[in-house]
Amino acid sequence: MNRIRGQQRRHFVQSSLWLVPVMGMVAALVAAPLVRWIDDQTRWTLMGFGADGARNLVGALASSLLTFIVFALSLMLLAVQMASGQLTPRIINRLFEGRRFKLVTCLFVFSWVYSLAAVGRIEERVPQLPVALAMALSLVSVGAFLYLVQGIIQSMRPVSVLTGIANDTREVIDAVYPAQFSKDGGEHAGLELDRGTARKTVRYRGHSSVVLAFEVDGLAEIATRAGCTVEIIPQVGDFLATEEELFRLYGAGADAASETELLRCISLGRERTLEQDPAFGFRIIVDIASRALSPAINDPTTAVLAIDQLHHLLHLLGQRQLDTGVVRDASGAVRLVYRTPDWEDFVTLAATEIRLYGATSPQVTRRLQAMLERVLRTVPQEREGALRQEASLLLRTIERSFDDPVDRELALRGDLQGFGSRDRGRDPASR
Repeated sequence: MNRIRGQQRRHFVQSSLWLVPVMGMVAALVAAPLVRWIDDQTRWTLMGFGADGARNLVGALASSLLTFIVFALSLMLLAVQMASGQLTPRIINRLFEGRRFKLVTCLFVFSWVYSLAAVGRIEERVPQLPVALAMALSLVSVGAFLYLVQGIIQSMRPVSVLTGIANDTREVIDAVYPAQFSKDGGEHAGLELDRGTARKTVRYRGHSSVVLAFEVDGLAEIATRAGCTVEIIPQVGDFLATEEELFRLYGAGADAASETELLRCISLGRERTLEQDPAFGFRIIVDIASRALSPAINDPTTAVLAIDQLHHLLHLLGQRQLDTGVVRDASGAVRLVYRTPDWEDFVTLAATEIRLYGATSPQVTRRLQAMLERVLRTVPQEREGALRQEASLLLRTIERSFDDPVDRELALRGDLQGFGSRDRGRDPASR
């Protein structure tokens, strides 16, 4: 249960744009009197500033630093606008979670507040060390501003965004599905409970939300103590409306399970995150590809870059043992049941929408064909069916979209680059 609270706190800290700059402001208020005390003790004579010159210099530096803060925020707003318009609104949160912007803004705020504190203490005797430090901070801020501009430009490139999302999704896959695929893993051995036999139902009373994560061990422990079986109705990533069923409890001990404890084991929010939801990573990448294939943007190369990352994730996921959604106690009794996406869900999510939206783009169909061919060569035989079905659907989509047989043949060739690197492997539909 503590892990869910910890995830919520961590998500709050990561998505809070104001927290790190406020810490910089507090640090500046602490540093200013400390530096003045060091100057009083050492009587530094670094620059030999007079009172008027020091006051004018530090005042001008404070004004320029405030301008840096305004420009930095303007850059962030521009990046948000570009991201939502050209890529997908689902990556806006990622921009606010970026460390680069927070740290550079923290430096600007620290330098600005420190300069204000320094200029207010310039009297007949000029504190040389605080003035020198204010100059140094301003010079560092100029370099940091250039670094920020370059970083934002680089981070907004489609390949950078897609690679970052894919890397984060891979980390989630490693955490959620750590075991390698096994024929005897029983990942399809889900348990269907008869809802008519449920002894107790827990409904959600709060505002409409999305299920972000839940604590498997905590829920299983509650069910074991009470001597019942707990079923989670929504899947991670599902929307949950007010008064909808959240838990169903089965068995004689259902009444002994605490609703408060059950609710503490589930994390809800306004939008999906990658905490326990690798399918959301697929969703973001597919959204970027779909936006790129829209008539308003018409950028099939970005869609190919998205398929590259989907190829990478499907290859990784195809080797992993997926979850059964059933947890048993030491005696073998079922204590927790929850819904999970299966291999077919991931394949459909990765290929279907891109296939439909990119049906008239040979670059996209060729890259999709190459992805299916390559993944088919690496996955266990038990997982070939979903890929073969998607390859068959791709074939029919291409036949409908291209009347000219030459164009149709061109669109059917697998190519890892879309055009220019034909994949000469066997057709997956004929394997």
